[in-house]
Amino acid sequence: MSKKFHKYIKAVGTGVKHNYDLNNEQMQDCMNMILKKEASNEQISAFLLGWRLKPETIDEFISTVDLFETYTQKITIKNSIELGYPYDGKNNNPFLFSLIAKELEKFDINIIITGDKLQPAKHGVTLKDIATNITKTNNLHYFDREDIFKELSQLTYVREQLGTRTAINTAERLINPANSDIAFTGVFHKPFMDKYAKMFAHKYKKLVIVKGNEGTSEIYSKCQYWIVENDNITEHKIDPKDFGINYTKSWDKITLEESLEMINNPDEELIKIARLNAALMLFISNKASSIQEAYSILS
Repeated sequence: MSKKFHKYIKAVGTGVKHNYDLNNEQMQDCMNMILKKEASNEQISAFLLGWRLKPETIDEFISTVDLFETYTQKITIKNSIELGYPYDGKNNNPFLFSLIAKELEKFDINIIITGDKLQPAKHGVTLKDIATNITKTNNLHYFDREDIFKELSQLTYVREQLGTRTAINTAERLINPANSDIAFTGVFHKPFMDKYAKMFAHKYKKLVIVKGNEGTSEIYSKCQYWIVENDNITEHKIDPKDFGINYTKSWDKITLEESLEMINNPDEELIKIARLNAALMLFISNKASSIQEAYSILS
């Protein structure tokens, strides 16, 4: 137990009248103590719950995101796009990253993904479950957080004991292990788009935020997406039906085995959905003048 850490628990856990927001130095000192396990598990739990209820500020999130990047072991992979998935898994539809990578392999575009043990609170199939059980194309690069950011991975036990989402679920989305210029991530709700843009856009030349399937950047049905570039945000819509795609999303929970089967032996409509996602990335990478042109090239 650290007496020094008490001040951070008090900052988020003493009620509306006495809680206060942490500045950059305080936030990074607090998070350093958490990552280095200088605070006890009980203290970490108390802070994470209090921080969410306070609630978190954008500046606190930015400080945390920037600190996470300093811990991350990196290796530069040129022409790469980082896909920032949630760590609580997917329940109803398979991950598309391997199919997307296959579509983009001949265009010299590398796909970057990071996985770890399951985090609260959805209990879905994890990216790590998939990435470690498939044959990957040469342009799909998987980073295991236990290897490149072990300090955050080692918080899994504490997070499991809490059994609920915390601010870390948001801050951990994009850690840029390959020094990518482009990143994609997803949001459940439109109001979070602005928060994600402020948290992550300064790390990339282009950030794409998709109101996609299960909080990922994966497009399975008509949805909104935003392109963040040079401090500008533009909003767009995309509908698979405009590309002749009639994929029906599943609302039933699928197992790891079922998910792997769908990925390893995709039907025609799933291939088309993956191709549409790849077309958006091809367009964002300036290798096509429109998504429609990119989809045609891939077809």
